[in-house]
Amino acid sequence: MPLEAPLPPVAERAAELNRRYRHHGATAVLARALSDPLVGRIALVSSFGAESVVLLHLISVMDRTTPVVFIDTEMLFAETLDYQSDLAGRLGLTDVRRVTPAADTVAAEDPGQTLHLTDKDACCALRKTRPLQQALSGFDAWITGRKRFQSGDRATLEFFESEAGARIKVNPLAHWAPEDVREYMVENRLPRHPLVARGYPSIGCAPCTSPVAEGEDPRAGRWRGDDKTECGIHFVNGKMVRGPLSGGQNDGPNEGQNEGQNEGQNEGMMI
Repeated sequence: MPLEAPLPPVAERAAELNRRYRHHGATAVLARALSDPLVGRIALVSSFGAESVVLLHLISVMDRTTPVVFIDTEMLFAETLDYQSDLAGRLGLTDVRRVTPAADTVAAEDPGQTLHLTDKDACCALRKTRPLQQALSGFDAWITGRKRFQSGDRATLEFFESEAGARIKVNPLAHWAPEDVREYMVENRLPRHPLVARGYPSIGCAPCTSPVAEGEDPRAGRWRGDDKTECGIHFVNGKMVRGPLSGGQNDGPNEGQNEGQNEGQNEGMMI
């Protein structure tokens, strides 16, 4: 719902939302994010990747008219594009917004489609970060599928974050473990991304994603051999953020458990 001024700054609102919902589960947090006046106009940003179906299904059950922003970098796997189209139809999502980089900008900055070979951060900025910033310009908050178990950089995620004072970022699945994700998919008979069965537990653009061997970190196949851990859509002032954003965070406990049990606990192992 639209925000009603005057309201506290984004960081204060995120902190208050964490205080309100720190003991809630993922579904309750998502439901509150869709309705709490402190959140405002909200969209789900989805890569339609390996685990995206969980949030997409939850949204389809709660409110299938919720805007879903899908960034098509024009370098995605063909399987991802097919999966996106099929899944949106199956779930009855009515407002999927496919966002692509501006053609003239791509022609100027990556005419040979090889920017990812020389400057991966610049490629992500061109094809993901800047298009997403533009797509989110009309929203006060956005929902992500990030989880604490996905990497060390995400190990301290809270349900609500302040994104440099610009908008609120909502992470309903922050405290879910890998088995929670698998169980939800199985219980709800949700279709998996076809590349998961071929060794891709984390799926991004085709040139920068490789299969992951048993025992490797699930995100090891993203930008393999490079000191890069995020695609660029988790940004502050247009710059990539390699760790949790500051502001609006607290030391709330993991969902469904008490504060003493969870203080300092990280899960074992994104989009």
